[in-house]
Amino acid sequence: MISINNLSILFGGVPLFDEVSFIINRRDRIGLVGKNGAGKTTLMRIITGIISPGSGSVSLPSGCTIGFLQQEIRLVGQKRVMDEALEAFGELKALEKKIETLSESLSKIDPTDAAASLQLSQKLHEATERHQLLGGAQQEGKAEKVLLGLGFERTDLHRPMSEFSGGWQMRVELAKILLQAPDLLMLDEPTNHLDIESIQWLENFLIDYPGAVIVVSHDRAFLDNVTSRTIEISNGRMYDYKACYSDYEVLREERLEQEKAIFGNQQKQIAQIERFITRFRAKNTKARQVQSKIKLLEKMEVMEVDEIDRSSIHFRFAEAPPSGKVALEAMDISKSYGTKQVLNQLSFMVSKGERIAFVGRNGEGKTTLSKIITGLLDYTGTLKPGHNVKIGYFAQNQAEYLDPEKTVLQTLDEVAVGDVRKQLRGILGGFLFGGDDVDKKVKVLSGGEKSRLAIARLLLEPVNLLVLDEPTNHLDMSSKDILKNAILQFGGTVIVVSHDRDFLQGLTTKVFEFRNKQIKEFLGDIYDFINQRNLRSLKELEAANSENSKTPNSEPKQTKMDWEHKKVKERERKKFQQSIEKTESEITRLETELVKMENEIAQIHSMADNTPQKAETLFDKYRETKKLLSEKEDLWERLHSQWESQENT
Repeated sequence: MISINNLSILFGGVPLFDEVSFIINRRDRIGLVGKNGAGKTTLMRIITGIISPGSGSVSLPSGCTIGFLQQEIRLVGQKRVMDEALEAFGELKALEKKIETLSESLSKIDPTDAAASLQLSQKLHEATERHQLLGGAQQEGKAEKVLLGLGFERTDLHRPMSEFSGGWQMRVELAKILLQAPDLLMLDEPTNHLDIESIQWLENFLIDYPGAVIVVSHDRAFLDNVTSRTIEISNGRMYDYKACYSDYEVLREERLEQEKAIFGNQQKQIAQIERFITRFRAKNTKARQVQSKIKLLEKMEVMEVDEIDRSSIHFRFAEAPPSGKVALEAMDISKSYGTKQVLNQLSFMVSKGERIAFVGRNGEGKTTLSKIITGLLDYTGTLKPGHNVKIGYFAQNQAEYLDPEKTVLQTLDEVAVGDVRKQLRGILGGFLFGGDDVDKKVKVLSGGEKSRLAIARLLLEPVNLLVLDEPTNHLDMSSKDILKNAILQFGGTVIVVSHDRDFLQGLTTKVFEFRNKQIKEFLGDIYDFINQRNLRSLKELEAANSENSKTPNSEPKQTKMDWEHKKVKERERKKFQQSIEKTESEITRLETELVKMENEIAQIHSMADNTPQKAETLFDKYRETKKLLSEKEDLWERLHSQWESQENT
């Protein structure tokens, strides 16, 4: 359990936090949310000790470890991927060196020096035993499992880090932190650069993780699947919700409505008091009452109402020009980069009005095919756009195509033609570039602002086939929702490359899965695809198990659980969960009591009413509470072990 106590910090004279406090429990799954600049990353850095608060403290249990994945990392050099991941096992590496040194010393020692030989042998035995206890023999297996889960192929594990992009190097950094298994795992935008399969693997890993987890993310589906508690930072204060992100949004609206009601009532009360003071200030007979009202006003803590920043982009794509029934037809499309083949003889057809999602692991060719469709890459095979098809393309790295020395207005003006040039300021206003913002140079814009500007450029020419490669990168949740609605209202054909499941849900009617240089079509949206993929994987697994377990005496496995038996199991499961939650609450209460008693013990000698009897009573109560806490923690571990055993069964 980690305790954050009355944290305050100022930036530019403005309080980022003002005496905020909360507790991180052992199995918490916390989503940390707030506007850009609210202080989410700052809070994580304070908890890790990277920066110090202006006041307040972070109380960590003895031996508590913290892992922190930051958004930006320093890229590493020539180490192999596996070797870099194994850096996570720092203690094991130190033990291996110690064992090697001790073994070498033991081989060189004088055989007649029995005492020195015994001492070295004992140290070697202790180091070897510790190495085995920490799972030294399994470290490569653990590292391989995590790296494969995050999307690496086995052949990648022996390649140097320098051959991989920053996104893949970030995955190695994430793997190292997961392998360290810290008591508290803090992840700042962990789904950046991950594909859908890797995100799902990470979700399952975090759900079963034995420690606490804090996540900052703009991926709503990821937050909903992983977190069960949301902490919002707003106007220097914190609001703690026992809910996932989607439920938090509802609860936040309810809180703001309550705050507005309280604020309105308080303003009425203040107005009444001020009227009383104004009316009777000059009357001697009311002097005492007037002074009382003035003091009441001075002491009154005026209610502050949080305002949600509801500014967001608003736009619609231009009306799609008419086109033929077939938007795109491909025959035997292949593409290689040197000796590496990415796509192999793809054949498909895209009909007018279809909305298709390109999904698959990174490096399988989604962006490559997008560039082939838009004419940016050469290829072998045949690609025929339909009659009067006009293509609009948003590249994954679209911001890199913007001239950093041009202003926002100049960036649109250079591609605008005709009457649309008169509407540029209005279009930019729809993308939150108002007033003097249009005169900013591109190089000073944030990642989100560059993405919005790139989308605005896309609106200037009417198209009927949109190809969008990771259009939600750097966009906040509100902007993603606006973009999604604009695509839904677009009358043409759409191809979207994305790993954001919440964004894709309900947006597309067909999925192209890229795997092993081929594509496979699935009808439906992203969750239909995921369900079909999971079902297919399950069937493949069951078929493999069936083949492996065929014996003359084998009995058919039970494929259905009796309904009544299932109900009993569900009741037992809920009972275990309630017991675990009750025990966690008791542990939190006892830890709070201990912190309070520790403060009292620290100040007991300075108390005016201090007596030996009082001190002894306080020490006895402290020992009893600590013993009870230890018992509750043991109970929690037993209950959780039983619950996991039941779940596995």
